[in-house]
Amino acid sequence: MEAPPEPELRIRLQGFTRPELYSVLGAAAGSLGLDWLLYERLLPFSGALGFLLCWYLLFLVLYFGVGRLQWDGRVVREKMVSALAWSSGLLVVGLIADQIGYVAARGLHAAVHLNFLTQSMEHTAALSPITSGGALNAIAGSLEQLGLATLFAVPLGIAAAVFMSEVGGRFARPVRTLVEAMTALPSIVAGLFILGVVILTLGAEKSGFAASLALTVMMMPIVTRAAEVVVRLVPGTLREASYALGGSQWRTVWNVVLPTARPGLVTAVVLGMARGVGETSPVLLTSGFTARMNLDPLKDHQVSLPLYIWNYVKQPYPDMVARAFAAALTLMVLVLVLFVTARLLGRRGPGR
Repeated sequence: MEAPPEPELRIRLQGFTRPELYSVLGAAAGSLGLDWLLYERLLPFSGALGFLLCWYLLFLVLYFGVGRLQWDGRVVREKMVSALAWSSGLLVVGLIADQIGYVAARGLHAAVHLNFLTQSMEHTAALSPITSGGALNAIAGSLEQLGLATLFAVPLGIAAAVFMSEVGGRFARPVRTLVEAMTALPSIVAGLFILGVVILTLGAEKSGFAASLALTVMMMPIVTRAAEVVVRLVPGTLREASYALGGSQWRTVWNVVLPTARPGLVTAVVLGMARGVGETSPVLLTSGFTARMNLDPLKDHQVSLPLYIWNYVKQPYPDMVARAFAAALTLMVLVLVLFVTARLLGRRGPGR
C-alpha cells in the first residue's frame, strides 16, 4: 500500500504568520545580543554605523539559520528576499525621517514665528533676535523662478517627447541623444551657460528671469525623458481607432494620446519641478543675492530658498543658522505640496 502524498506546502506571499513573526523577532533580538557581545566584550570595534551594519548582517545569518530549521530551501529563499526588501524600505524611510527630523529640530523654533513668513531680511542684522526678519523674499523668489521655469520647460519638454515618440524620423535619435546628455548635465554648467550667453553676451542683468532660464535648462530634459516614457505607454489601439474615425495625427495626439497619458505627464512635470526648486549654483550665478523683497523677476537681484539657505547656514551666528534650517523646512513643505497636488491632479480621468 502506497503512502499518501504529503500535503503541498503553500507559500504565503503577503502578511506574516505567528511563527514567521516570532522568527523575525527572535533573529533580531539574538543578533542584537551577539552584536553587543562582539563590540563590547570580544573585539576592538567601535562606531554606531559599524554596530548597525554588523547587527544587520548577523540578523540575516540568524534568520537564515532559523528558517532552515522550519522550512525547505524554496521557502527560506522567499523569506530572505522578503527580509531584504522590507529592510531596504525601512532603511529609506528611516533616512528620510532622520533628515526631516534633523532639519525640523534645528529650524522649527525659527519657523514657528509669524515674522519668518511675513518679513524679509532687509532690516535684520546678523545679531538680531529670531523674532526679526524672515524668508518671505526667498519664498516669493522661489515661486516666481519656479513658475517661469515650469512655463518654459513643460511645453518644450512635452513637445520634444511627442516628437520623439509620435513623429520620429531621422532627427529623433539625435534629439534623444541630446536630451540624455542634458539629463546628466551638472547644474553649475547650466548656470554658466546662461551667465555666458544671456548675461555677459546679450547684456542682460542678473535677475529672477535669468535664474528661471537656468532652471529651465535643468528641468526640460527631466520632463522630456519622463514624458516620452508615458506617451509610449499609451496603447496603439487608441491611435488606430482615432485614425479609423478620420482623425489627423495632430488631433490624435491632442485629443487621445495626451489626455490618456495625463497622470504620467503630471508626474513628469512634478519631477522636473522638484529638480529645479532645490538648485543653488545656477541661481547663485544668474540671480545674485539680496536681502530685500523683489517681486519683479525681470529687474535686479532676486533670492530663492536654496540660495537663502546657502548664504545663512555658513554664518557663525546661531540665529542665522536657525533661519537657514527654517528655510530648508519650508522648502521641504513646498516640495510636499507639489507632490500632493500632482497626485490629486493625476487621479482625474482623461477628459475631466
